[in-house]
Amino acid sequence: MIFLAAGTQDGRELAQKLLASGFSVLVSVVSDYGKSLLPKDEHLLINGHVLDETALRKVLQTQGVDTFIDATHPYAVHISQTAMRVCESLRIKYIRYERSLEILPDYAKIYCVKDYEAAAQKAFSCGERVFLTTGSRHLEEFATLAQKDEKRALFARVLPVPESLDACLKAGIAPKYTIAMQGPFTEELNLAMYRQCKAQVVVLKNSGRLGGTDTKVKAAQKAGLHIVVIDRPQINYRNVFGNYQSVIDACRKK
Repeated sequence: MIFLAAGTQDGRELAQKLLASGFSVLVSVVSDYGKSLLPKDEHLLINGHVLDETALRKVLQTQGVDTFIDATHPYAVHISQTAMRVCESLRIKYIRYERSLEILPDYAKIYCVKDYEAAAQKAFSCGERVFLTTGSRHLEEFATLAQKDEKRALFARVLPVPESLDACLKAGIAPKYTIAMQGPFTEELNLAMYRQCKAQVVVLKNSGRLGGTDTKVKAAQKAGLHIVVIDRPQINYRNVFGNYQSVIDACRKK
């Protein structure tokens, strides 16, 4: 049995490739929306609960998992670290699927920072109207600064699901500043949104081309905006592969 920690588009695509290759797969996602996007297959099991280290260990043992594929988001540091630790203790093969970074352009108004707090500080030092594209987590770092000055405006683009909208409301981001849409978006649509919001700064993660980094950056350049990029965390993964076939081949090796 293969345990696949998914939750992203490439994770779902990898699940389909594994099933087509004859593997039985237990996919872990953390939302009802994520579950609804998975294929229907008799060889596919779904875990829809958040798993801490103890729960993860129990699931892997109960289901007889021999291979763990980590296809979580590149910024989901805690999940990956926990998975590697549990797999090592249980002697389960750990495989990391890692999407490629987007090469950032030579642009005078682009800034790379190490974390969300630094991103919020940098963003509001560059302009009063900030367009946030990093999802519904870590909204507080930006909302807290936005609320310190009535001239500031924070626009949050999040998934159109209740959890994301609730997170915006809890952070104090009013509906008129919330854009609930699922990406990735074209360069033209990004540009239209930036202009509609009269944004001066765009904040993003380097989630690769699949995550829409290229179109976000190109649109921001075209509009002459400041771009704040949160660097991808550096983790010493084991058994890292950058394409689906390599992952499947690794699963077949004993």
